Amino acid sequence: MKRFVKNVSLLAVMLLMLTVLASCAGDGSGAAGGETAAAGGENTLVVFNYGDYIDSETLSMFTEETGIKVQYEQYVTPEDMYTKYQSGAIPYDVICTSDYIIEKMIQAGEVQEIDRSGMEYYDNLDPVYLDFCKAFDPENKYAVPYFWGTVGICYNTALVDEEIDSWDILWDEKYAGQLVMENSMRDAFIVPLKLAGKSINTKDEAELLEAQEQLKVQKPLVMAYMVDESRDAMIAGDAAMAVIYSGDATAAMEYNEDLDYVVPQEGSNIWFDCWFIPDSCRHKENAEKFIDFMNREDIAAMNFDYVYYGTPNKAVYDSLDEETKEDTTIFPDEEALMRCEVYQYLGEETEKFYNRLWKELKAY
Repeated sequence: MKRFVKNVSLLAVMLLMLTVLASCAGDGSGAAGGETAAAGGENTLVVFNYGDYIDSETLSMFTEETGIKVQYEQYVTPEDMYTKYQSGAIPYDVICTSDYIIEKMIQAGEVQEIDRSGMEYYDNLDPVYLDFCKAFDPENKYAVPYFWGTVGICYNTALVDEEIDSWDILWDEKYAGQLVMENSMRDAFIVPLKLAGKSINTKDEAELLEAQEQLKVQKPLVMAYMVDESRDAMIAGDAAMAVIYSGDATAAMEYNEDLDYVVPQEGSNIWFDCWFIPDSCRHKENAEKFIDFMNREDIAAMNFDYVYYGTPNKAVYDSLDEETKEDTTIFPDEEALMRCEVYQYLGEETEKFYNRLWKELKAY
């Protein structure tokens, strides 16, 4: 099994290649007759996804098998995705993003229902994960899970001489300057909220203010707020601990044998990135073909092998070797999962309040 670790060593190269490919597609070289997919043509599809989050060979295979040319666009954060989507500059046909943003868009009437009647591979999805997705898509009508994972603590056993089982370790002054926090508003707030026994979906302003206060207390101990870079910091041994996505922890652990990962006892977030069809879609039939193609066992296996986050595809999971199945960083046990919550969209007012608290924290 080739692991996601290949992406760490080739990250800069791959990002450059994907940027070039996206640029080429954007100037018309990716579509027949010099037209971009966004410009029109029935045999086209505009796909919008996180950067470096798909095996590019699967896109080529989709085009080879269907004749549908793909214009592949990338973004960094869910909020970045939504801003670009709302600009209307590109009519995206199919998007992959995070659970709470999908719920926000569903509530705003910006997502089209997926017709699963013609899908051949939808049944490959494990009902367990489809049930989790009902937290933001109650009838599984709008979103199809692509990858899932948890948020936890990756720690260096050569620098940490104690068992890690609680978020409170992130306030221990002996690790000052050796802690990395997620540079993501809601992911950062997981830590104080769960430590205080609160829901990560709370709308209570007093609870959020207290969480912000705890993050302010912690901030002098924090080396940096990072996203992808946290993985590299842990690999290099530059940090003792990092709040990190489980897939990034898996990658880092492949490079540095001193690293381990835990979902703290207070609980955390189980997140889902899903495919959905936005109201900007001009090629709905093609979008549904693409989503179904992503669920095909060989394609889903290629993407799992490339990204190495938890796959909701039961056919892929059943084909994995026992060592991979038993890797609790990728596939946490049921007890750990039951301590986790799925993010939900909190509404415009709470979102504004969160943004204010986050800006204040970063400026503190």
